[in-house]
Amino acid sequence: MEKKDYKKLVDKYTPNAPRFKNAIIAFLIGGFMGVLGNFLIDAYSFYFNLSSKDAGVFMIITLVFIGCFLTCLGFFDKWVNFAKCGLIVPITGFAHACQSAALEYRKEGLVTGIGANMFKLAGSVIIFGVVSAYIFGLLRIFVMGG
Repeated sequence: MEKKDYKKLVDKYTPNAPRFKNAIIAFLIGGFMGVLGNFLIDAYSFYFNLSSKDAGVFMIITLVFIGCFLTCLGFFDKWVNFAKCGLIVPITGFAHACQSAALEYRKEGLVTGIGANMFKLAGSVIIFGVVSAYIFGLLRIFVMGG
């Protein structure tokens, strides 16, 4: 089979994703996540008399807990199919990646199962985040003088 015939065949059977619709849904859900995060910061600041910085830490903990809890209940995957990047890009997606890997390998034990496999998906995010922060920190020191 020639390349152009193969490409026609692939194009024929590849489903067309409604990209504009998916982008709008992801934008709205991601915006809702931002509003939820801001609401949590305001609520923690008001009810527990915390600074915004400390309330931000509690907001992250809350969103990570919600992401892990919904993953354990089996809801998160269904909602991601609808919301796309609106739920995967925020911290809830990171929590889901770690939790789903931990759930998948829990039968192999704490160390060789959960411990060894929990960061399979999220490990690359952590590595690139740390390396990027290091590089940008060095750039800030050398370019802006500290």
